[in-house]
Amino acid sequence: MIDPRALRRGLFVAVAACSALGLFAELWHARGPHPLQEQLVPLLSLSYEHNVPTWLASSLLLAGALAAGAVARAAAAWRRHWWGMVAVFAYASLDEAVELHEHLGGHIDTSGVLYFDWVIPAVAILGVLAAVYLPFVRALPAATRRRLIVAGAIYIGGAVGMELPLGWWAERAGPDGLGYAVIDWVEETLELCGASLAVVALVAHRADRADQAESAP
Repeated sequence: MIDPRALRRGLFVAVAACSALGLFAELWHARGPHPLQEQLVPLLSLSYEHNVPTWLASSLLLAGALAAGAVARAAAAWRRHWWGMVAVFAYASLDEAVELHEHLGGHIDTSGVLYFDWVIPAVAILGVLAAVYLPFVRALPAATRRRLIVAGAIYIGGAVGMELPLGWWAERAGPDGLGYAVIDWVEETLELCGASLAVVALVAHRADRADQAESAP
C-alpha cells in the first residue's frame, strides 16, 4: 500500500521542480535570445506541448485513473460513479497528451475573456458532471470529500478559469510575450497541483478503506 504522506511529498517536489524550471525558462527567454534557449524553452516551458511538463501532467492524470480504478474495484457502493471517475481521469490524461479539447473551440464567435470559446462547452459539460456526481460527493467520507473538492477546484480553476484572463490577454497582446507565458504558467501549475492532490486524495481514501476493513471484527 502506498503511503499517502510520502506520495504527497514526492509529488510536491516533482511539481515544484517542473513549475520552477518552466518559469525560469520563460524569464530567461524574455531577457533576450540565447542559443541554448532554442533547446530548453520548448523542453521545459509550461506553455509548450509535448514536453516534460506535458508528460508530467498526463502521467499524473493517468495515475488518478489508476487510483480511482483501485477504489472502484473494492467499492461496495457507488461503483458506477467510481468507474466514471476513472473514465474522466483517463480522458483528461489523453487530452493533456494530444489536446482533444482544442476541437471544442472555433465554433462560436467570441472575444474578450471568452476568446478561447472552448470554455463554453467545457463549462456546460462540467455542470452536467457536477449534477450527476453531487449525491456521490455528499456520500463520501468527510476527509475524502474535502480533499477531492479542493483538488477539483484547483484543477478546474487552472484548466478552465485561467483560460479567461489568458484569452483576454491573447486577444490584446498576442500569445508570444512574457505576459501570456506567465498567465499560462499559472494555469498549468494549478493543473499540476490539482491533479497531484487528486491522486493523493484517492490513494488516501483507498488506504483508509483498507484500514477500516482490517480493523473490522
